[in-house]
Amino acid sequence: MTSTPAPAAESAPAAQQRPGLLATYRRLWPHLWPAGRPDLQRRIFIAFGLILVVKGVTMVMPFTFKWATDALVAAVGGSQGALGGTIPTGIWAIPAAMIALYGGARIAMAGLTQIRDGLFAKVAMHAVRRLALRTFAHMHRLSLRFHLERKTGGLTRVLERGRSGIEELSRLMVLTLVPTIVELVLVLGLLTYEFDWHYSAVVAVTIAAYLLYTWKATEWRIGIRRRMNASDTDANTKAVDSLLNYETVKYFGAEARETERYDGSMAKYEKASTQTYVSLAVLNAGQAVIFTLGMTCVMWLAASDIMAGRATIGGFVLANTMLVQLAVPLNFVGMIYREIKQALIDIDDMFRILDQNPEIADRPDAPALRVGSGSVRFEDVRFAYNPSRPILRGVSFEVPAGRTVAIVGPSGAGKSTLSRLLFRFYEPQEGRILIDGQDIAGVRQDSLRAAIGMVPQDTVLFNDTIGYNIRYGRWDASETDLREAARSAQIDRFIESLPEGYDTPVGERGLKLSGGEKQRVAIARTILKGPPILVLDEATSALDSFTEREIQTALDRVSRGRTTLVIAHRLSTVVNADEILVLDHGRIVERGDHSTLLARDGVYAALWNRQRQEDEARKALQQAEEEAEDERVLEVATP
Repeated sequence: MTSTPAPAAESAPAAQQRPGLLATYRRLWPHLWPAGRPDLQRRIFIAFGLILVVKGVTMVMPFTFKWATDALVAAVGGSQGALGGTIPTGIWAIPAAMIALYGGARIAMAGLTQIRDGLFAKVAMHAVRRLALRTFAHMHRLSLRFHLERKTGGLTRVLERGRSGIEELSRLMVLTLVPTIVELVLVLGLLTYEFDWHYSAVVAVTIAAYLLYTWKATEWRIGIRRRMNASDTDANTKAVDSLLNYETVKYFGAEARETERYDGSMAKYEKASTQTYVSLAVLNAGQAVIFTLGMTCVMWLAASDIMAGRATIGGFVLANTMLVQLAVPLNFVGMIYREIKQALIDIDDMFRILDQNPEIADRPDAPALRVGSGSVRFEDVRFAYNPSRPILRGVSFEVPAGRTVAIVGPSGAGKSTLSRLLFRFYEPQEGRILIDGQDIAGVRQDSLRAAIGMVPQDTVLFNDTIGYNIRYGRWDASETDLREAARSAQIDRFIESLPEGYDTPVGERGLKLSGGEKQRVAIARTILKGPPILVLDEATSALDSFTEREIQTALDRVSRGRTTLVIAHRLSTVVNADEILVLDHGRIVERGDHSTLLARDGVYAALWNRQRQEDEARKALQQAEEEAEDERVLEVATP
């Protein structure tokens, strides 16, 4: 078999050029405009229609001010000619109507805006759900190599930030940026129509200067924000690390040192936070100056036109009100730019995960594995995680159906690599692995893994109940099957002794249970799965001698009648295997049963003798400690 190197996408450096807004939106659009969902497509049409309606209503409000002002000026001038006195009730009708129209316009604007936001929310959150689900499923399809080279917490943060980024980008673009652009175009058009092009030119120059200043200042602030976030993360990391190691801190009397380290990080955070607030003040002040200068110029033009008889007092109010309304969305431009930029980064990180190609992929026409007797065969298997360091150098052996074969050898010999290759977490560079004569490289991965049960050395449980973790072996199992699996794993009495029984939470990674209890749960869920092939990967090496014997008894019961591959560190656990293979430097150097290998007086015998000496020394030390404790108790008890 030819070498299967990791795809270039998986090893590509993270620091690549980020795509722009349009490129990201093109990839996001199929999720915002989902095929086969006309209900969501209608929502988008209605939302964009409401944007135009809302902005049209928004433009009506300044005109109500203009009309009301002109009506009041006319009423005062026509009825009195001077200040003082009372305006006749009939003349109040027009100003009152304009004021009522203004109030109605504001109510309509607020109501329609909320309806628009509510309509589009389902579209945005559907896109969030689809992309998050797609990314989560894709993460499970990626190779073991990919996950070993990355921190799990980092991947979940990519998923979390990606979800937030999609929601943020959709909301900012559709509900903030697009309406702001529409309003700006309407303001420029109406100023030109109502007055002349000079007004629009002044506003356009003002907006251009405003946006340029906002962009420059925001870029400057982003650097400061990065330093603030980095110092905040550093301080939080030090605090969590110190509190998690509370006992160690106490052991070494290091409270003052930990406090000093934390204060150093907080000092950096204090400095960066102060700079953040100062930079925000600079940004706001600059924006206010630029916009105020532009507004002053427009008001000067309006005043000049009034003095020349080309405009009314209402026109002066109209121009001022339009710009005041435009100032509200413009105040958020810096925030919009910063948040869109961050959202683009977060979404791009998610897309980069989706662009990773799985190192191990099923062929398009791959059939399901058909398991009969369940024999396993390795044929001249060669493998290396890194080409410069071969792990397996032509390994060949067979595990006959219903028999037990053990793999032993020193650390680093390649024992656990065999189980990873059997599960197709990796592909061998040469050779092949057969189950009942079928090359596992040519069958579907789900069918392969359904046929194999695994009891690993380090059992990690889900942060749920004992029952949930056992049922994970076969989700549709009945309660009777669940309890029978627990009984076969010899953990049923322990579970029934607990107040909550099978509903007892096991804690993060199963830390509320002892090592032996976790192993029994792992054995129970493997029994519940009922696979024809079983892999025991150093399942007892991390346990004490007493627990090891108990777990070994349960494992012997599980493996009875199954094709079993045992990867062992402690040789005492494999003395009853049908065949023992000794792996050293990636090659099988010895094979045979326990007595045959001892008689050969080779590598296996040397390992056996060394472990016996270690066990005897450990027992002697334990016995000496017990005798010393007995003598101490006797001395204390003797007057």
